[in-house]
Amino acid sequence: MLNLQTLQQLEYLKKTEQALLILFGGRDCNVCHALKPKLIDLITDRYPKMKMVYVDCHVVIDACSQNGVLSLPTLQVFFSGKRFIEEVRTFSLTRVVNEIERPYAMAFES
Repeated sequence: MLNLQTLQQLEYLKKTEQALLILFGGRDCNVCHALKPKLIDLITDRYPKMKMVYVDCHVVIDACSQNGVLSLPTLQVFFSGKRFIEEVRTFSLTRVVNEIERPYAMAFES
């Protein structure tokens, strides 16, 4: 999972990546720190072509405000530049992983 440092990096990835998962968190967010490795394992195993990035909202404040992030953790999933999933605060990783299955298959079908 790539740690982003600027809003410009995030906007570029949203435009160029076929499948993008963004985890917005913070240095004082214990839930974010617990969630991150589990999310990496689940996505890497099931969706290897999905790009994953982490945005620390204490470091890249403008990226969080420009993306409407008001609570942590926030998870957003984009396919072809369009937001497909947004989950905030408490959510099921299993449900998120299952919701990604169909659009991922459509994006990467051969």
